[in-house]
Amino acid sequence: MSARLPSLWKRLSSTISPRPAPPKAHHHAPIPDAAFPSGYVLTGLHCGIKKTGALDLAVILSTTPKPASAAACFTRNAFKAAPVVVSEEVLQRNASTARALVVNSGCANAVTGKQGMEDAWAMVRATDALLGCSAKESETLVMSTGVIGQTLPISKVLAGIESQSSDSQTKSLGSDFTAWERAAKAFMTTDTFPKLRARTFSIDGREYKMAGMDKGAGMIHPDMGPPRTAGQLHATLLGCIMTDAAVSPRSLQSALTYAVDRSFNSISVDGDMSTNDTIVVLANGSAASDPAAEIDEERDPRTYQLFRDELTTFAADLAQLVVRDGEGATKFVTVSVNGAATYEDAHRIASRISTSALVKTALYGQDANWGRILAATGSVPLSVPIDPTRVSVSFIPTDGSPALPLLVNGEPETVDEARAKEIISVEDLEIEVQLGIGSENAKYWTCDFSYEYVRINGDYRS
Repeated sequence: MSARLPSLWKRLSSTISPRPAPPKAHHHAPIPDAAFPSGYVLTGLHCGIKKTGALDLAVILSTTPKPASAAACFTRNAFKAAPVVVSEEVLQRNASTARALVVNSGCANAVTGKQGMEDAWAMVRATDALLGCSAKESETLVMSTGVIGQTLPISKVLAGIESQSSDSQTKSLGSDFTAWERAAKAFMTTDTFPKLRARTFSIDGREYKMAGMDKGAGMIHPDMGPPRTAGQLHATLLGCIMTDAAVSPRSLQSALTYAVDRSFNSISVDGDMSTNDTIVVLANGSAASDPAAEIDEERDPRTYQLFRDELTTFAADLAQLVVRDGEGATKFVTVSVNGAATYEDAHRIASRISTSALVKTALYGQDANWGRILAATGSVPLSVPIDPTRVSVSFIPTDGSPALPLLVNGEPETVDEARAKEIISVEDLEIEVQLGIGSENAKYWTCDFSYEYVRINGDYRS
């Protein structure tokens, strides 16, 4: 048998040739300075974590007189990193308000014991000092990403934070595009481009702005929920969104939890949940001169829902950038599951399809093996069992041409293999599963598995 392996590998490798990932630089472009929310200054700098000299520390400050409303969703991995634990405690102490966020890349500060906790708190205190906070106050949230199990070079990190003090000659805090871009670059690990977006929206005639950044390319299958103090929990993915809208803390958390479930909790690169996954939103109210303009779910449900939906679509845009930058990815795939009894059922099936190694390798090989999609669909326990005679599966092209049915009401179609290969050979495509049970729908965004993904992750710490 062993003598046959070289010839078998030769046949396999000649069938599917390694393909480079498509260009991704076009997903990042300059944004006008006026597009960013007011009341924030930020920067990115190199403090010495990364040996390459790349930016590895971001500092974000809210400059409004009052603390910003703050909301967060954190990983529910049992091995929560020190920054996650510390940020949860800061939110609890401050009744879900904060003034700053500090982020390092290159070291996750995860599974680092007592030292890791001390280092995370040291980052909080150093950033608090930039705000003039007293020693008893903690108004900074902290995030870290990188290799797990290694401690931070904390003296370098603290020196980097202190370089942004008001009397420092190396201070680079700003509010223009360059400042936002530097902060976004400081988030990056195996990312190939900084993920930064901004938008303007209006609610009842008032104009607000929202900007955000995130990072992630591997170890991506988030399952995040609100802090443990707010109720039961629902590569690391890190993200932050800042807005100048005024939103009550409780409503900001409610909106973020809803948005994350339909964005960051609906993406997968490799099916692995990180110890550090964190999404933070700050709302400093600098665009609302009237205190009565504060958005609150109980006081004005309609206005709250408008804000929640803006946040959700913005979060989905940021989340999709992570999938597009998936390690070694050559495909961006939307998985739509429709006609489920509940949203949770549809979401579970979409997740299962998106994490199937067999589906993802078939996508890389441009093989229209829809039986793998069906097998993944049928493996998920649901609140209402699937009736196989009602299930349909289709490939949906992204160029607007007609869908290609693969299975209709449980009966296989005679598939035009050439057309199927044409659809899945392009970068973007959609897989649609119709369950025929109810009216609830969910989407997931995923990518393929390539040779390059194996190479990157087989050599990650080198």
